[in-house]
Amino acid sequence: MESEHQKYTAAYDVKLLFPVLFLVGIGIVMVYSASSAVALNMFGSGYYFLKRQALFALIGTVALVVCRHLPYNLYRSLTYPLLLLSMVFLAAIHISGLGYAAGGSTRWLRIGSFAFQPSEFARLALIIYLAYSMDKKKELLKQFSIGFLPHMLVLSVFTVLIFMQPDFGSVVIFGAMTWIMLFVGGVRLRHLLSTLILILPVAYYVMINAEYRLKRLLSFLNPWQYPADEGYQVIHSMMAFGTGGLWGTGIGQGYQKLFYLPEPHTDFIFSVIGEELGLIGVLVILGLYGWILWRGVTIARNADDTFGAYMAMGLTIAITLQVCINMGVTLGLLPTKGLTLPFLSYGGTSLILNMASMGILMNIAAPAMKAGAGQKAQYARP
Repeated sequence: MESEHQKYTAAYDVKLLFPVLFLVGIGIVMVYSASSAVALNMFGSGYYFLKRQALFALIGTVALVVCRHLPYNLYRSLTYPLLLLSMVFLAAIHISGLGYAAGGSTRWLRIGSFAFQPSEFARLALIIYLAYSMDKKKELLKQFSIGFLPHMLVLSVFTVLIFMQPDFGSVVIFGAMTWIMLFVGGVRLRHLLSTLILILPVAYYVMINAEYRLKRLLSFLNPWQYPADEGYQVIHSMMAFGTGGLWGTGIGQGYQKLFYLPEPHTDFIFSVIGEELGLIGVLVILGLYGWILWRGVTIARNADDTFGAYMAMGLTIAITLQVCINMGVTLGLLPTKGLTLPFLSYGGTSLILNMASMGILMNIAAPAMKAGAGQKAQYARP
């Protein structure tokens, strides 16, 4: 009889590994291109962000390999410790004095020279919790007090802690990710729709109650009306895409990253890609993300159990939402919101945890891959 360990000894899922590593490689190159001028001005070396991103990529690769070989069922027993730890990290930003502010938001914990973003870890913890809880309840998911209310309460705690930073973009991702996972899991649609109806007036109040959020909304509707402040980023982002044309200006030859486009190596790296690699480069990036989405959905459908299926679905949804929101902002399709582009933007926490997530996906895929390889070998025998 096959042992639990042997189920996960299949070869790496190259169909998922290739687009992930390709994006990480492109990201290292584009982070250097987008940040060299900024790094030279701030740190006296144009290689500052390049070196750090390369180190993050190396650590992320190790995390991917470790998570690929760590049986995903182990996360069942870690569900509540991870959930509690993520909440402690989020709360520590505000009560410990270790919170690190940048761009008007306190989203990082800094201990010495080490800093990380707790919301990235919290997203993974929430996915594991939802997968575990939905798998455990199964047929009871349609009951309001069992399948809906507990999940909403946990989401509410995360929402409050993240909103205090403030980080409205992560709140949207957490909410949308939870809603989609519960919908696919079988929670009654009327329960989910009632949540949307209740949230809309709250979201409206939050939007108009803060002046800077209201300005962002107005600038989204007409950025050219606010060219010097709230519409500045979107205008220069669209100028970058317009300059790129079909083939782009060439790597390193972009103009908007030269102190015109804010955060060119993080939130707006897609704009730099559009300018320097053109429409062709943008389509390649979209194709790679589409490849990851297709592979993630396939892994979820072929998973060994419902826990693995839910977790694969959650990890895929999280990556897809980040991509859609970041690209929507840079293209002027969504209001401006600080959010990194997975595998491409500069940032250690985001890159490492996203690569670890891909390792978990590969581990979920391993039993089905091994079963498929065994069937091929059986049919190949004379």
